[in-house]
Amino acid sequence: MDTVTQVMKELKKCGSEQTRKIYARHGAGDNVFGVKAADLKVIAKKIKGKHELACELYETGNYDAMYLAGLVADGKQMSKKELNDWAKSAVWQWISEYAVPWVATESPHGRDMAMKWIKSKKKESIASCGWSTYSSLVATTPDEELDLAEIKELLKRVEKEIDTSANRVRYTMNGFVIAVAAYVTPVLKQAKATAKKLGKVGVDMGDTACKVPLALEYIEKLEKAGRVGKKRKTTRC
Repeated sequence: MDTVTQVMKELKKCGSEQTRKIYARHGAGDNVFGVKAADLKVIAKKIKGKHELACELYETGNYDAMYLAGLVADGKQMSKKELNDWAKSAVWQWISEYAVPWVATESPHGRDMAMKWIKSKKKESIASCGWSTYSSLVATTPDEELDLAEIKELLKRVEKEIDTSANRVRYTMNGFVIAVAAYVTPVLKQAKATAKKLGKVGVDMGDTACKVPLALEYIEKLEKAGRVGKKRKTTRC
């Protein structure tokens, strides 16, 4: 598969009405075929390394194609403008909070874009994209290459702003606290203290059975399992 037309044809073929309805219930909108993540990964292997094709797929605005683009695109080749365009056009939270952060994390501009997006007051999805991107960065970057002082300030920002932040921003802020505790050992103590202050974070999850994890409880489970401080090669999934 070398063209957008060929890939879109394959996506449509792999989609199902049942999965489409599930995605729609989660907020995916109408431009979606309903391709399961496992099938998207199979297609991703077929077009692996085709960065330009991935970018063209993202521009279709189709959810399945955009998610696929996040699996295939090479963040190292993305400019700040391209990353920003992706964040602004993310059609759904699974794009803004997963696909875009995966690619941004690979980019040398990842940290700069994360901080820019976090500060966004105009669009909920952009701010949530920022928090998710920074979460991915702490998960994949060695502690000695992270700005620990900045991370500590962001934890303070979460404590101060989470109650007045937009719905999905609250969700990704909560996720950021968990990520910091899970992957940045030098800041574990402060992250746990922040998690304790947050308690139960209220987020409207729509017509789904999804729940918001209790940060402190989640972190303590990670500690008991001996998983704290173990970095990941990638956050793509």
